[in-house]
Amino acid sequence: MTEAFDLVVHNARVATASDCFAADIGISRGRIVQIGASLPKGVRDIDAAGRVVTPGGVDAHCHLDQPMTPPLRMADDFDTGTRSAACGGTTTVIPFAAQVKGQSLRAAVADYHRRAAGKAHVDYAFHLIVSDPTPEVLQNELPQLIAEGYTSFKVYMTYDDLKLNDGQILDVLAVARNSGAMAMIHAENSDAIEWLTRKLEAAGRTAPRFHGLARPMLIEREATHRAMALAELVDVPILVVHVSGREAVEQIRWARAQGLKVFAETCPQYLFLTADDLGLDDSYQGARCICSPPPRDRANQEVIWNGLADGLFTVFSSDHAPFCMEGDEGKKPGGTEVPFRHIPNGIPGLETRMALLYSEGVLGGRITLEKFVELTATNPAKAYGLHPRKGSISVGADADLVVWDEREFVLRNADLHHAVDYTPYEGRTLRAWPGITLVGGDVVWDGQFHPRAGQGRFLHCQPSSLLPQRPRAQS
Repeated sequence: MTEAFDLVVHNARVATASDCFAADIGISRGRIVQIGASLPKGVRDIDAAGRVVTPGGVDAHCHLDQPMTPPLRMADDFDTGTRSAACGGTTTVIPFAAQVKGQSLRAAVADYHRRAAGKAHVDYAFHLIVSDPTPEVLQNELPQLIAEGYTSFKVYMTYDDLKLNDGQILDVLAVARNSGAMAMIHAENSDAIEWLTRKLEAAGRTAPRFHGLARPMLIEREATHRAMALAELVDVPILVVHVSGREAVEQIRWARAQGLKVFAETCPQYLFLTADDLGLDDSYQGARCICSPPPRDRANQEVIWNGLADGLFTVFSSDHAPFCMEGDEGKKPGGTEVPFRHIPNGIPGLETRMALLYSEGVLGGRITLEKFVELTATNPAKAYGLHPRKGSISVGADADLVVWDEREFVLRNADLHHAVDYTPYEGRTLRAWPGITLVGGDVVWDGQFHPRAGQGRFLHCQPSSLLPQRPRAQS
C-alpha cells in the first residue's frame, strides 16, 4: 500500500514562472513529491479552494541584525525579521554578513552565524559584504568562502565605512570571475554625494527632504555606468541593486545592447514612494522614507514598472533595513533629530514586499502572475544558487508555498509582525495577502503566526545558474 502524503494541498491554482494550472500538491518529509489531479488525502490536508498558490518568496536583499556603530541598532533580528517574512509570504531570506574595516571576512561570517543561531523561522543564506579587500581577503578568505557556499557578495561605491575605490572593485570583481561568484554593486558616486551634501549643509538645508537633493539621478547614472565599465574590463557579470529610476535604467539597457551581462534589481520603494514622501517641508517625518538611492517621482515609478514587465529587472527585493522612528537607536540617533547626513538609511519592507507587488502588479494588470513568481521567487533563487530547491513548485523542491487570499484591506503597521514602529506604506489599500504560508510543509502563517524559531535552516548556495559556467582557476 502506498504511504500517505504528509500533507496535500488540494484544488490549487498553481502559479510558476512559466505557467499556471490546476493541480493538487503532495508533500512528504518537507518536499514536494507529486503534482497532479485528484491526489488522495494526506495525513493533513489543505483545501486551496481554487486560490492561487505560488512558491514561497525569496527575499534576496534584506538586512537583519547587521552590526552598527552605537547608538544605532537594527530593530529586527533573525527572530522578528524571519517572523515578518513568513507572515508576508517570504520563506527564504538572504541577508548580509558585513565585514567591518579591519576585520577578517571569515570573522564577519562567524559573527553572523552566531546572530542567526536558534532564531530563524524560515530558511536563510548569507551574502558577503566586502569592505576591506586586503590581500588575505582577496587571495584566501573570499575564494574559500565562495567555495564553501557563500557564492555572492556585495560591494559599495558609497558610504565611508563600506565603499571601495575603483581599483579595489576591480580586485574583488576579478575574484568573482575566477571563483564563479555573483557580484552585487550599490552604484552611487560617493564623492559627488559628499560635495552636494556639504553645499546643502552650508546653506542650512539639512532636513530629511534634502537627502534626495544630495542624491540626484545622475549620481546613480554615473556610478551605474562606471560599475558596468569595470565589470566589462574584468569580463564578469554583475547585478546592480536597488535601481531607482530612468537614468540608471537607460544605462543598463545600453550596456545590454552592447552585449554586456548586467542583471538588475529594484524594490517596492521605487514603485510606491516618491520624493514627496521625504517631506514637502522641513518636518522630520520624512526620515521614515530615507533610503539610498532615494525615491524619485511618479514618472520614474512608471519606468520601473515598465522594467519589471519587460524583463529589464531580474530580481524584486525589499532591501529591508529596519530602523525605528522613535527611541535613540534608529532614525533619531541618540534620541535627537539630526541632519539628513546622519539619519540611518533604509526602510522596512520584508513583510510587505510580496503583497504590494501582487496587489498592484498582478491584480493591477501591470505584470502577469508568472512574472510575479519569476521576480519574487524563481529568479532570486536562480541568481544566488538556490534553484530549484527554492523558488519552484516542482517535484523535489522544498515545500515552501503561499496560498493567496485576494481581498481588499487597509495596511496598518499594527497588523505587521516586524519590530519596526512604522511602515512607509501605512494606510495603503491592498488587494491581496498570504492566506497560508508553508515552510518545508509546515504551516507558519494562516492568519496567525505559528513560531518555529531555530527550525529555519542555513543554506549553502551553489554558483548562480544565471552566470556563465567557466572553469574555476586552480589554486
